[in-house]
Amino acid sequence: MKFRTMILKRQYFSVHIKRILAYPWFIYGACFHCVFCSYNPRLTLKQDDALLYNRNYSHTVLFNQEGSKRLFVGGINDVLHFDVDSRQIVENFTLNPNVRCGESSCENVVTVIERFQNYTFVCGTNGEQPMCWKLFPRESNHSTEVIDGTGISPFKGSQNSLSLLADGDLYVAAPLYNDGTLLQFRRKYGQRTNVWMHDQWVSGPTFISSFLAKRRNDPLNEKIYVLFREKNSDTSPEADPWISRVARVCKVDEGGPKQLLQNIWTSFLKARLVCGIPRESLYFNRLQDVYIQHADDWRDSRVYALFSSGWNSTAVCIYSLAELDIVFENSTFKGYSEAIPTPRPGTCVKQSSSIPISTLQIIKDHPEMKEWIHPIQKDTPFFTSSKNFTKIAVDRVQASDDSKHSVLLLATDDGVIVKILEDGSKAFIISETHLCNGSAPVHSMKLDSEKRKLFVGYPGQISVLDLQRCQDYNASCEECVLSRDPYCAWTEQGCTSQTKGGIQNIADGLTRVCHQKSGGRLRRDVQQASTAPLRIQLSVPTGIPFYLSCPVESNHATYKWEHDQKIMPCQQTQTECLLLIPTMTTDIHGNYKCTSHELDYTKTVREYQLSNDASKDASKDASNNAFNDAFKLRAQDWVMAAFVTSAFYQLSL
Repeated sequence: MKFRTMILKRQYFSVHIKRILAYPWFIYGACFHCVFCSYNPRLTLKQDDALLYNRNYSHTVLFNQEGSKRLFVGGINDVLHFDVDSRQIVENFTLNPNVRCGESSCENVVTVIERFQNYTFVCGTNGEQPMCWKLFPRESNHSTEVIDGTGISPFKGSQNSLSLLADGDLYVAAPLYNDGTLLQFRRKYGQRTNVWMHDQWVSGPTFISSFLAKRRNDPLNEKIYVLFREKNSDTSPEADPWISRVARVCKVDEGGPKQLLQNIWTSFLKARLVCGIPRESLYFNRLQDVYIQHADDWRDSRVYALFSSGWNSTAVCIYSLAELDIVFENSTFKGYSEAIPTPRPGTCVKQSSSIPISTLQIIKDHPEMKEWIHPIQKDTPFFTSSKNFTKIAVDRVQASDDSKHSVLLLATDDGVIVKILEDGSKAFIISETHLCNGSAPVHSMKLDSEKRKLFVGYPGQISVLDLQRCQDYNASCEECVLSRDPYCAWTEQGCTSQTKGGIQNIADGLTRVCHQKSGGRLRRDVQQASTAPLRIQLSVPTGIPFYLSCPVESNHATYKWEHDQKIMPCQQTQTECLLLIPTMTTDIHGNYKCTSHELDYTKTVREYQLSNDASKDASKDASNNAFNDAFKLRAQDWVMAAFVTSAFYQLSL
């Protein structure tokens, strides 16, 4: 009998749980048995004025030079030149007027935009016949020049490619053939000799990023770094199909002698890039995006790498360029056990054709390092999440006390931009911002640190995110300080991007600094973001269910209700803190306060005065009944929510 009762109980709760799963609140509920559930942005924001332009493009390429007013946007067969300040189109370059568009095979998808000294270099698929164009300004006397784009642009917009302009030379990765094969990293255009890779050095690669590490006092040893993922040679079921890599070549490399590696990199080395939790044997093997934070001394530069995994989680690992280079300089070569010749393979030589054959043979046959490259934080990634992040950029921001802080900007596959403060080895999620794009994935992202703007490319549109949205914390000094946003500080003008001399506490966000400083205006009355007044009077009849709500202004605060010297917890959604009153009675009318507490700051968010006014006329009754009906519907949702909580408990018995 007991067993039959247990079976019936499980069937009863299973039926009702299936019904409840459709409720929107359940989507945002607890993350059960989830390893990476630390994602908790302090604020959830929306920027409706972010749209720069909207066109029916499925693919966009962005190019913007730091601090420049010019933004170039490549779409299908044209390149738009925007003035960033005015948000107006300055020029519209049509690349090939003879390309008929409509079918994917005939489209001219722009894949490369780079800026040379006096012209813009653009390449596209050109109906599967890659072509490049030199675009000169309208006021110049030059006409557009056209050159062959094979090996610079892919044949189709869906094929992998990347480009890097370094000291007047163009480095690219693009397939040599229409079917996408022979995808290599090459120096293809510019002042130096064209060089490419040996066919056997990579297997089914997807190139992600490349950069030049400048050495101002040692130009001979300047190197180009390439980050990519490739197919794993280990095909066992437990092995991930991908391995992430970093490779490097010397900028002065012009290929070997005729006997070996002629017009092929003589300095190519590669190593495995590791990001994971070693103690749990969990690794993120699929490199997605990379951002380089360059420093005056190349050894202080950092590589921020975004990874995904086979279990639908993403991670950010941070690497020191100096430590990364130590592996290339000191590791043994995988598969090679004999004495290492001089010069060591990978050494930069002014005349690369003079490198001894013994050194070149190791480069050709054993370019992989035996040692792996580990992040600065070796035991765990800097940041992990079950959300699917696809793009990363990192800004360096100077605070009011002249200290500098790194701010990570991550894009999700549904078009949300997340701002994260790098707090030592911890990630503090300042905010997530929903732009006006709906839920489209981000195709491209460019940071202009000087202008404090983030250009975001979606299918069919470009948005511009202002990174100095200090108005979001403008209610008080405490709100400004709690944000821990290095872009903003509290001054006599409120929470502003003019941080010099302002009040901040980036280290821990404690608001006591608002009371420690004298001089200037530390507090001011600012209209709350909510349109509802702080204090609300309501007439509520007895005998009905009812609920009160107040806005959740910070996801890092805890909320509670106070009534008649009693404290009551709230039922919390993403946007509201609710107090469910099953039945109104005369003894529970009165004053209700919703308060929030975050770190050392407590405030009243919303206050209600409930009364039972029996003298209302019929019209007021009708209005109040309609108001109560809406509240009843929400109350029913929360009765169901409470039921599911109970159901999970019952099923666990």
